[in-house]
Amino acid sequence: EQDKVQHDAWRDGSLEERLEYALLKGIGDFLEADLAEALTRYDRAVAIIDGPLMNGMNRVGELFGAGKMFLPQVVKTARTMKKAVAILQPAIEAEKTSTEGAAKAGKVVFATVKGDVHDIGKNIVSIVLACNNYEVIDLGVMVPAEKIIQTVREEKPDLLCLSGLITPSLEEMVHVTEEMQKAGLSTPIMVGGATTSKLHTALKIAPHYNHPVIHVVDASQNPLIAAKLLNPDTHDAYVEQLSDEYERLRRAKSGRAPKPVLPFAEARAQGLKIDWAAFTPDVPHTLGLQHIELPVSDVATYINWVFFFTTWRLLGRYADLAGLHDCPSCRTEWLERFAEGEEREKASEAMKLFDDAQAVLRELMAENAHCRAAVGLYPAVSEGDTIRITGPNGEDVLVPVIRQQSDGERGVCLSLADFIIPATEGRTDYIGAFAVTVGNCTESLRQRYEAEGDSYRLMLLQTLSDRLAEASAECLHVKVRRTYWGYAPDEDLPLDELFKEHFRGIRPAVGYPSLPDQDLIFTLDRLVDFAGLGITPTENGALYPTSSAAGFYFAHPDSRYFSIARIGEDQLADYAERRGKSPDDLRRFLQKVLEG
Repeated sequence: EQDKVQHDAWRDGSLEERLEYALLKGIGDFLEADLAEALTRYDRAVAIIDGPLMNGMNRVGELFGAGKMFLPQVVKTARTMKKAVAILQPAIEAEKTSTEGAAKAGKVVFATVKGDVHDIGKNIVSIVLACNNYEVIDLGVMVPAEKIIQTVREEKPDLLCLSGLITPSLEEMVHVTEEMQKAGLSTPIMVGGATTSKLHTALKIAPHYNHPVIHVVDASQNPLIAAKLLNPDTHDAYVEQLSDEYERLRRAKSGRAPKPVLPFAEARAQGLKIDWAAFTPDVPHTLGLQHIELPVSDVATYINWVFFFTTWRLLGRYADLAGLHDCPSCRTEWLERFAEGEEREKASEAMKLFDDAQAVLRELMAENAHCRAAVGLYPAVSEGDTIRITGPNGEDVLVPVIRQQSDGERGVCLSLADFIIPATEGRTDYIGAFAVTVGNCTESLRQRYEAEGDSYRLMLLQTLSDRLAEASAECLHVKVRRTYWGYAPDEDLPLDELFKEHFRGIRPAVGYPSLPDQDLIFTLDRLVDFAGLGITPTENGALYPTSSAAGFYFAHPDSRYFSIARIGEDQLADYAERRGKSPDDLRRFLQKVLEG
């Protein structure tokens, strides 16, 4: 337990100093005793929250904003504060008052927009704002505009924070903003998430609202921005500065020629030329669809810890902790690589975080938890930029794909269809489809942490779940290459080579750079059977549970990852025809590549 500490100097401080220190360090062991003492000294329980506890929280907010505290510490602080309020709750109720009497810096409503289920970033920001004394109302995920508007009307928050990860969420954020304007509301809006950008906010969202719309990237900046907006002395100057910045971005964009695109016919003519006569496709050992279970004990080996630490706003270089021998001397030697002071303190926090993550993984393994996976291997041919797959029941499943429309490497404009034998060759190639999910294997732990009010371990579990989903995809791909498809039976790569993708074949996921149309998730469903894994796609193609991933396998030795930068209206029209949809129906899924 990270909270177990020996008696040391801080326990000899005043009551107020002890409470502040407990919050700063996320130590909950002594709260019962210290708060019992506080109740004998303060007239009202709410005064304890308003006084020493809030002083501690304010100090945490200051240190985090200045880069002197790190996200794992802040999440532990939030857990400790939650525990303190729970301890005081009986006294608060006996006084016939509530925590609403405690002074708050402001009120913030959070929502992941309709059609999107990703909420780790939102959860981090809400914890950071809570640690800066903001009241947080979290509406959760897949929240329709109507519910957001209703909540803003009823709660009258000081800020509305909208979050989204997938491309269609950009249009949904525009829709929410338009509805806020129509409703005559004036609450400032913050937008954030992987697909959002300051430029998109300036061009597409802010013009629909007569009040501030702020794009945020770093959780530590949210309290600073909120403070500027809510302080009458700084509000007008900040809004004017924001407006000027957005206007500069709009002018710069309008004065800049869009990224050039080749005519689609020319791009298609510049596709990858493979000598198909010299290629013999590997016939999969196991054709058709299989659903399998992957023990967490096997999957955990494939976790890429770089991305785990990045999610916690720590450096990816701490990932080498995973290869560290667990003896005290090795741990000390590792810490001593970092300069004394702040750098070593940060490394020490990374080590504690890693240890806590390992403890959660051990709990999952003790429960014999399994991730679930689907792998489907099917005959396929390419027809232009469409891949024709013979599905599980012998039916044709058409997968139209998009081609690069600007000069790529060596003048080649790539499409995923380039890696599959053309139908005109008169031979059959093969393609794979996959889906993985952590699913319900973390549910019992989640419920336990939630019942204990342990927001820190809940966040740990959530971030680990995402890593386990990606690790499942890595683990499954190894099994496919070696066994299920079997085109690389002798492959034996160390982890660092796997993470560098030094193997034959690729596994592009739906929504990623070479396969940007999130709507293809519904076509993929026909090949992997999401329902059989307990996965449900949202209307915009996000997968629920969120710790899931899905895509295709390509095995040709020349197959490689690439990005679609920008496409023209000519390719959109062609693609829409192949998808059997109107161009307008597809725009919200392809917004990023249409705008470039």
